[in-house]
Amino acid sequence: MCRFLAWSGAPRYLDELVLNQEQSLVDQSRNAHIGKTPINADGFGLAWYSERSKPCFYKDTHPAWSDANLKQLAHHTRSGLFLAHVRASTGTATSRNNCHPFGYGRWCFMHNGQAGGHERIRQALDGMIPADLYDHRFGATESEAIFLIALGEGLETDPIAAMARAVAKVEGLSREKGTLPFMRFAACWSDGERLYAARYASDRFAPSLFFRRCPGGVVVSSEPLDGDSGEWIEIPAGSAIEVRGKDLVTRPFQVATGITPSAQPAPHRSPRSSPPDTVRAHG
Repeated sequence: MCRFLAWSGAPRYLDELVLNQEQSLVDQSRNAHIGKTPINADGFGLAWYSERSKPCFYKDTHPAWSDANLKQLAHHTRSGLFLAHVRASTGTATSRNNCHPFGYGRWCFMHNGQAGGHERIRQALDGMIPADLYDHRFGATESEAIFLIALGEGLETDPIAAMARAVAKVEGLSREKGTLPFMRFAACWSDGERLYAARYASDRFAPSLFFRRCPGGVVVSSEPLDGDSGEWIEIPAGSAIEVRGKDLVTRPFQVATGITPSAQPAPHRSPRSSPPDTVRAHG
């Protein structure tokens, strides 16, 4: 299990969400309220957009709560679109190259989930990455592989369908050679203009994912950043959202293999009333 958040809207300082909330991302790194494990201490990362087309990244392998540079950078950096992630490894090394978000050109991507039996399918998974993108395979996670496969599937022109095709390919490989759970997937990705997020699983236990509309924009988060305000909306499994500034639309996230969205739990507005997320995905 990992935790992440993203913002799209009016420029705001990163620390307003990463640090200065009742259940900020840094708080989630040491005491997540939803998920299989409360601790996410295997590194962290930020990606944010400014006047340039490509995002800027800051990553490290320290726990997020202990990094003084993170506090300084987040306090002085303001952006209208940024992503932040704290990692809990499912087996790959704690290294900077394995920390999210991952980037290619103007795109960045972060993920919470797993492909079952990664250690069995890793070589074949690498083979799914297009040859012209393999030089950008810096780490060893299935998350980075899904991102690069999605780029090869047409992420530039069809961001949601291309990501769904990549998830389907990796799930199919896990079904053939891996283990249960074949796929657990909650992710955010962006080209600097639009923010996308999706939630899916091959079983009933899709990783948690919420959004909240604010006066200045939209927050997407693995779990609510405050108490039971009733303003956080759970993204249904088998669904994606597309955000541009303050505008948000919901779209289907159609993965060609696995169970249908109708077999997933129904969405609800009050996260405190939902069953404990004790069997959801690693990250």
